[in-house]
Amino acid sequence: MSQYLDSVMETVIKRNAGEVEFHQAVKEVLETIEPVLAKYPEFEKAKIVDRIVEPERQIMFRVPWVDRNGEVQVNRGFRVQFNSAIGPYKGGLRLHPSVYLGIIKFLGFEQIFKNALTTTPIGGGKGGSDFDPKGKTDLEVMNFCQSFMTELFRHIGPDTDVPAGDIGTGAREIGFMYGQYKRLSNTFTGVLTGKGLQWGGSLARTEATGYGLVYYATRMLQDAGTDWTGKKVVISGSGNVAIYANQKATSLGAKVIAMSDSNGYVVDEAGINLDVVKEIKEGRRGRIKEYIDAVPSAQYVEGCRGIWTVPCDIALPCATQNEINGDEAATLVKNGVKFVAEGANMPSTPEAIATFQGNGVAFGPAKAANSGGVATSALEMSQNSMRLSWTFDEVDQKLHGIMNAVYDQCTSAAEEFGMKGNLVAGANIAAFLKVAKSMMAQGVV
Repeated sequence: MSQYLDSVMETVIKRNAGEVEFHQAVKEVLETIEPVLAKYPEFEKAKIVDRIVEPERQIMFRVPWVDRNGEVQVNRGFRVQFNSAIGPYKGGLRLHPSVYLGIIKFLGFEQIFKNALTTTPIGGGKGGSDFDPKGKTDLEVMNFCQSFMTELFRHIGPDTDVPAGDIGTGAREIGFMYGQYKRLSNTFTGVLTGKGLQWGGSLARTEATGYGLVYYATRMLQDAGTDWTGKKVVISGSGNVAIYANQKATSLGAKVIAMSDSNGYVVDEAGINLDVVKEIKEGRRGRIKEYIDAVPSAQYVEGCRGIWTVPCDIALPCATQNEINGDEAATLVKNGVKFVAEGANMPSTPEAIATFQGNGVAFGPAKAANSGGVATSALEMSQNSMRLSWTFDEVDQKLHGIMNAVYDQCTSAAEEFGMKGNLVAGANIAAFLKVAKSMMAQGVV
């Protein structure tokens, strides 16, 4: 990196000590935008990079709630409103014990660029809590969500900040949060996305991230002169993204042979029975190991990271950040993987990405490949504003068009700046240019 970008990175590390995920996300972007700064020296003069790595606002608050035994519990809540240059802050709420400020900042920073690529007018933000919804009763989840929203509601709004779901925040949690927001604000607005279909939600939102991932990967396959037919696919995770990536890839002729959760993974060489996975995960909120009770011919293995030892043509990491390291990427390459597209946020370490790119594996980065979810959230916002509800096919068609536009932006930007075929650089450059030009137009704010 240039001396200027090195100094920015040093400042990020100094100001955000210990927030390693945030450091990783920033470095990945800075390493690719040097040619942009050479072409647009005004960006450096206006300190655009210095500003873009610093959140516009960071909010932390306590979340007290009462558990099933009448005991008071206290969690910590977060909302990082990172950049509003192209629209209201937009990004999910993650509920997981691993959540701390550094995780939220990494996710919020990624969200700036992801949202910019969607072609919709939304800025970047993220939030959440170290609350763990697993094993909690509906009453406990409601108590937490109402307490969480009692503070958060004063910082959000349909034209200010529109949160959504993320890990641990599904339809149940969004419902409880929205009910409390409505009660406190006395308004019925599109302030949260991922809502129920009966009260402002959008058809295809549940499927959107997984479908969008496959639409993006389809373009990668097409550029290589092939398609999904007969391809063996490994998908980590078994939440919404993984389930609907499986569904769409299978419908296009692929065979998904492995899926996982945080405890382990299943391998079914006949092709994962998605109905069984959906019943386990969406029906009874069970564990993936229960798959072999319904499909005895399948194999269950403890330890989720081992899934990357399963030979495949296409890998779709859809679980969590940094789930593929350099060694695991090398194993995938050795076993014949030709395409990797990220369904989770930053699931590949820098070493893994370098391994894929250095061995000719087509690699689709998360900020582009998994942007279908937030794109459809923006479509939900549009429907709320117009008091309309589009059909599933209408939303899916718009999503497909958006993902094609995302891919085109990535390939065009990479080629323009001398890195043809590098979708990581293309995604970062295309998104950075959109945000940077908007920031320049709006002055020093």
